[in-house]
Amino acid sequence: MLVIPAIDLKDGQCVRLRQGRMDDSTVFGDDPVSMAKRWVDAGCRRLHLVDLNGAFAGEPVNGEAVTSIAKAFPDLPIQIGGGIRSLETIEHYIKAGVNYVIIGTKAVKEPAFVKEACDAFPGHVIVGLDAQDGFVATDGWAEVSEVKAVDLAKQFRNDGVSAIVYTDIARDGMMQGVNVEATVQLAEEGGIPVIASGGVTNIEDIRQLSKVASRGILGAITGRAIYEGTLDVAEAQTLSDELTGK
Repeated sequence: MLVIPAIDLKDGQCVRLRQGRMDDSTVFGDDPVSMAKRWVDAGCRRLHLVDLNGAFAGEPVNGEAVTSIAKAFPDLPIQIGGGIRSLETIEHYIKAGVNYVIIGTKAVKEPAFVKEACDAFPGHVIVGLDAQDGFVATDGWAEVSEVKAVDLAKQFRNDGVSAIVYTDIARDGMMQGVNVEATVQLAEEGGIPVIASGGVTNIEDIRQLSKVASRGILGAITGRAIYEGTLDVAEAQTLSDELTGK
């Protein structure tokens, strides 16, 4: 199971939000490439980038920072989300050296786009499902739909999606622990590998997720915890490897 550091980009800076609120952000650095190097040096095997401005704008806003990170670390798998709502945007990121694009809002509002993207860029598409009490939220979490995350995941089962990034909004950035039960349920019922996000706080969260990794948990994204020092990336990846037999 991968331990995946997150770099959230807002106005060119590295920040973390609480429950997705743009007006409740903490700045952790103003050099995205040096921040990426910090996690690469710690031994991460994949990086999670989010264009927060892009999520609200509906198009890439911090693309330059994303491209700079991809160029600086050509051998590091990178996944990017936020504002990806066209095939042109996906093509741009993949040409820039990004390995995976995360389709969120567009996947909820136009599910057919996911298959179109998977057909055009096989092996490069991840769906991002952000849920409030099990229901999918869109547009930078500004809107909560009437669609259940599990039901939506089932729709994408045969489209060629590489993974689903599942975020429990209530726990994101709140340092309250990960929702293991809901994450495993999504993986088993949806039939697509899941990357857990939201609430990863300490080594115990990694331990709990690693124990159920064989049930479809591909990785765990961690943000505020690694910036505030309650989780060590190298230690977390080592434990995950030990518990999952890697």
